[in-house]
Amino acid sequence: METLKYKVIKSDEQYFEYVNRLEELVSNGLDCQEAIDEYELLYLLIRTWDDEHRLAPDMDPIELIKSLMKVHGLSQNALAKIGGIGKSYISEILNYKKRMSKEVIRNFADHFNIQQEALNKHYRIDGEAFIEEGEFYSANIGKSSGSKPVDYSELFDGLIIENETKYNFRSAA
Repeated sequence: METLKYKVIKSDEQYFEYVNRLEELVSNGLDCQEAIDEYELLYLLIRTWDDEHRLAPDMDPIELIKSLMKVHGLSQNALAKIGGIGKSYISEILNYKKRMSKEVIRNFADHFNIQQEALNKHYRIDGEAFIEEGEFYSANIGKSSGSKPVDYSELFDGLIIENETKYNFRSAA
């Protein structure tokens, strides 16, 4: 009976061994069906491990970046270089003033060896409005401060929604 060449990943050591082999296959070129099959199997095993171990599922992307900075002892300047962006832009990202571009997300994910999905999640920009439980709130007037939701119903008094998907309004009069 033939011994399996690859098994389900059960350790970080095995994970990195498989990642190195996958990179080797890619750099040598997938020139035959055997190499393609091996690549597909390794990719599947690595992706399964990543899904279970490498993704921070519920963490705010900015908080994740800040924790990675702390763990790796990085300054904002070093983080800006990793992201391929300027110092002021990284400062705006870390202070919830701007969103990360796809390229920045890709650069961070590659550098920190995490999935892009961990960084490609919605997070509220400072000053941005949000909707909770069907009610509209201003970012500056939140539930936590004890304020009431902003009531915009008076703006729509006398209006009838013609098409909800396109948000066309006409006067009821």
